[in-house]
Amino acid sequence: MDEFRSKGGLKAAKVAIIANCILTILNIAVGILSGSYALISEGAHTLSDVATSIIAYAGFKIGQKPADDDHPIGHGRAEAISGLLIVVFLAIVSYEIITGAFDKLLNPSLITIPDTNAAIMAVVGIIVNLRISEYIINIGKEINSPAIVADGKHQKTDIFSSIAVLVGVIVSNMGYPILDPIVALLIGLLIIKTAYEIAKENIDNIMGKIPSEELINKIAEIANEAANTNTAHDIKIDYLGSYALVSLHVELDGNMTLTESHEIAHKVQESIVEEIPLVKSCIVHTCPIGLEYNHEQEIDK
Repeated sequence: MDEFRSKGGLKAAKVAIIANCILTILNIAVGILSGSYALISEGAHTLSDVATSIIAYAGFKIGQKPADDDHPIGHGRAEAISGLLIVVFLAIVSYEIITGAFDKLLNPSLITIPDTNAAIMAVVGIIVNLRISEYIINIGKEINSPAIVADGKHQKTDIFSSIAVLVGVIVSNMGYPILDPIVALLIGLLIIKTAYEIAKENIDNIMGKIPSEELINKIAEIANEAANTNTAHDIKIDYLGSYALVSLHVELDGNMTLTESHEIAHKVQESIVEEIPLVKSCIVHTCPIGLEYNHEQEIDK
C-alpha cells in the first residue's frame, strides 16, 4: 500500500509540475505579445502551481514516513500542513494579481486590447487544466492524500480563470478593453476563494475532524460482527488526513476469562484494520455488559 501511494504521489507531482511549467511560459509569453494582462496574471497563477505542486509532494513524502520515537502516531499531518503552505502561496499570488488589476483600472491608459492569440491560449489553458486537475484529484483520492487533492483543486481554479480570460478577450475586442483588468481581478478573487476552501479542509484535518458519520457506523458494524455482539460504543477516530487511528469499547459477557476477551479484542482490531484501508491501527477496550461507566471520566479518577 505504501509503495502504491508513493508511486501515485510522484506521478501526480510530475504531471502537475511539467504541465504547469509549459503553461506558465506560454501564458506569460502570449500575454505579453497579445497585450493581455489577464493572461499574464493567469501565467503568474500557473507559476504558483509549480511551487504548490512541489510543496504538496514534499508534504506527501514526509507524511509517508513511518512512526518513530518522537512521532509515535506517524507523520500524517505533514500533508495537511503542506496544504496550508499552499494557501500562503495562493494568498501572495492573489494579492499581486489584484493590485495589478486595480492599477490598470485606476489608470485606463495602461490598458491594451488583447489580440486573438490570447483567446487561443485561453482555450488551450481550459483544455489542459481540465485534464490535469481531474487526473491529479483522482490520484489524490485513490491514494487518500489531502495534499495531492488540495493541489488538484488548486489546479482546477485555472479552468475558470482561463474561461474568464477567453470571455475578457472577446468582449475587449468588441470595444470594452476595460474588461481585461476586470477579468484579472476576478481571477485574483477566485484564487482567494480556493485558498479559503483548501485552508478549511486542511485545518479540519489537523484538528482531527472525522471524515464522515458513515465511517463511525462502518467501524461499529465491523466490530459488532467480529465480536458477535451489538455493543460497540464510544468510537473515537484520530484522523490524520491520509490515515486514521481508532479506539472503541466493546461490551462482553462478564463471565468470560481474560484470555477469551483478549482474543475477541484482537479479532475486532484486526477486522477493522483489514476492512477499512483508512484505519492504520485500532485499540479495543473490553468491558462487562451492564457495567455503568462514565466515558468522560478522567483515567486517574
